[in-house]
Amino acid sequence: MAVQISNTPNPNALKFTVGVDVGDPATFVAGAEIDDPTAASLVAIEGVTSVFMTADFVTLSKTPDASWEAIAPLATELLEERFGA
Repeated sequence: MAVQISNTPNPNALKFTVGVDVGDPATFVAGAEIDDPTAASLVAIEGVTSVFMTADFVTLSKTPDASWEAIAPLATELLEERFGA
């Protein structure tokens, strides 16, 4: 399954459905120590402020001035590599 991107009620958050279990619910924020390599890679994308992972999806939040056009393709590529979508 290819990664599917969905809008959320928050314009600064997007939901990336990967189609496989990503593990127990976990939230990772920029500036904190992150022990999950996937979350660390996603937070390293310029403009990403947090990563929430649960069930079969990952939700990214960004700064208001960051662009989804720049973030979404990078995040999709990382998620497809990690989860084999």
